[in-house]
Amino acid sequence: MEAEPKPPLSPDVTAHLRRLAHDLSNSIETMMQASYLLAQAQLDEQSRKWVALIDQAAKDAARINREIRDTLKHQIPKP
Repeated sequence: MEAEPKPPLSPDVTAHLRRLAHDLSNSIETMMQASYLLAQAQLDEQSRKWVALIDQAAKDAARINREIRDTLKHQIPKP
């Protein structure tokens, strides 16, 4: 059974979601930069594991956010 096509989002909703995705990108970038800088520090093994966990989570969040932004990019505005 195929899913029925969903109607496009309203232009206002799409614009709002794009702004949120942009703001989320900025926050994710800050986390990735902080994680990188922490990884350059002299850390014990347990701390390095935590930094690696944070780094991977930030990369996952960035990938998901890119998918959201790509989906929004393909929203066709209503006439």
